[in-house]
This record gives sequence, C-alpha cells and structure tokens, in this order.
Amino acid sequence: MTVGLIVILLLVLFLPFFVKPIERNLEAFLFVMGIIAAIISGILDSTLWMRAIKNPINITLVVLVASLFFKWLRQPIQRAMLKAIRYVDMNVFLTLMIVSLGVLSSVITAIVAAIVLVFLISMLRIDRKTQIRAVILSCYSIGFGSVLTPVGEPLATITTSKLDQDFFFLFHLIGLEVIVGVLAIGICALFILRPKQTERVEGGNDSESYIHIFTRSMRIYLFVMGLTLLGSSYQTLVDRYLLDLNTSIIYWINIASAVLDNATLAAAEISPAMPVETIRFILLSLIISGGMLIPGNIPNIIAANKLGITSREWAKYGLPLGIVMMSLVFVYLVFV
Repeated sequence: MTVGLIVILLLVLFLPFFVKPIERNLEAFLFVMGIIAAIISGILDSTLWMRAIKNPINITLVVLVASLFFKWLRQPIQRAMLKAIRYVDMNVFLTLMIVSLGVLSSVITAIVAAIVLVFLISMLRIDRKTQIRAVILSCYSIGFGSVLTPVGEPLATITTSKLDQDFFFLFHLIGLEVIVGVLAIGICALFILRPKQTERVEGGNDSESYIHIFTRSMRIYLFVMGLTLLGSSYQTLVDRYLLDLNTSIIYWINIASAVLDNATLAAAEISPAMPVETIRFILLSLIISGGMLIPGNIPNIIAANKLGITSREWAKYGLPLGIVMMSLVFVYLVFV
C-alpha cells in the first residue's frame, strides 16, 4: 500500500508538467488518481463517496454565484477600476490589490478573494509574465490571510475545531507571522512586478458565456472531489509515519500539501496534546507550501483555471518563491 501511494504521489507531482493532455485536463486526472489512491489504501466506501460528493458543493456554488455576479456587473465595475488606475501607478495598484485580498480573505473567504482576483486581473491590460506573477503572489497572500479566522478557509476551520478553540485563536497564535507575511509579499510585488501595458488584456477581457461559467464550476467540483479522495487516502500514511517525527522534519515533509489538501493534512497532524510551538510549525508550513503548485490551495485552482495558467508556468515562479519563504520562516521559528 505504501509503495502504491508513493507512486501515485509522484505521478500527481510530475505528470502535469510533462504530459500536455493531463495538464489540460488536470481536474479529471486528479479525480482518477484520487479513486486509485482510495482503492489502494482500502478506504473507498460509501462514507468516503458521500464526503467526496458533498465537500465540493459549497465551493462550487460560491464560484458559480460569484462568477455570475461579476458577469452581470462587469462593465460598471470595470469603468470604476480603470478610472482608479488613471490616478495610481499600475505597479502600486497590483501591490495594493495583493495586500488587500490577503487581509480581506479571512472575512470574505479565500474562495471569494480568488474570484475577485480573477475578475480584477482579467480586466488589466498587462503582459502575461506580470499577470502570472501577480496571480501567484496574490494566491500566496490569500493563503496567508485566510487562516486568521475559522471562516477564511477549511484549514482554519478544521484546526480551530480540532483544538476546540475560540474564533480568534489562530489570530493570536500566528497573527503576527501572517500579517508580516502578507506585507512581505506586497513588498516583494512592489519590487519584482514590472507590468507592461498591452493593447488587449492577456487572458481575456470578454464577458464569459454562461456555458463557460457552468463548465468551470463543474471542473472545480471535480477538482475538489479528487483532492478529497487523495487527502483521505494519505491520512493513513500520515498517522503511521509522521506523527512521531521531529517537528522540523514534519515542517519540510508538509511540502506535500503543494499537491494534497492542506486541510486534510492539518486534520491528520494537529492534536490538542501538541505544544503550541509545534502547531505553529505545522500551520505555517502548510500555508506556505499550499501556494507552490496549482493543486495546493483552492485560490490557485480557481485562478489558474480561469486565466489559463499551466502547471509549468505556476511552478516556475511558485516553487522558488515558496522554498525561499519556507526557508526564511523555518529559520525564524527555530532561532527567534
């Protein structure tokens, strides 16, 4: 079983980079891999099927409703935004957008923040390279900010529930690191983003058709369903091999959340019996590694799907940035 699950993890990690049909149909690929992983781990039963069917419903509905909302109000919002850009440098605008979405995501949820990101980016006349970098930085910022409250994303919800803590527990636990992280990402954006104006928005500025909106919603449903199956399949391995490891080792092993649902890993790893410092190690590693690749977090999935960002394009910028961030945070946690 262990060997089979490791092979599947390697396939999920590398095949999207080298096989074009898989990259274009990443949702279906992850769904199939999730079913195979569940079969290998021996957990594919009616209970798991029901959870896999139910888990994506809320996310899919939010994406669908928000997409329709922005389709109907696209023109007035676009006029207001373009008017604002006349008075603010594009680089400054992108930086403010990245920081604002990170701060607000704990209130409006990571999913809505990602949809707002897609809506804004799709209307800006900027080059493809800047668009991709801005999206990745924004998703990292959203990943950080959304854990401050239990309503921000499933990782925060599950952690607060497992530890039986109050609404502001995570804010008190890692609030400083999260706020510094969001601001650091904003400063990084201010210096590395060099937007070039284009005649036409790269990524599409036309209003989406209803068919496109419904198709994307269903692809996201399938994607989350696949991640649910994958995450549940690897919980046995986590229980068997990770829980007794040194905290520093777990920190780096959690890079696996770049392709597995970080909420599932949090559910498996975090225990009320753990010291607070151990929980901080786990949470921060899951938050950062979730931005490295497209499957790592829901905002990544939504943005990449809508804007046509490939796995290779995301990894080119997302992986190095994530490794640098994980290294800096690791040094901070160990020595400060």
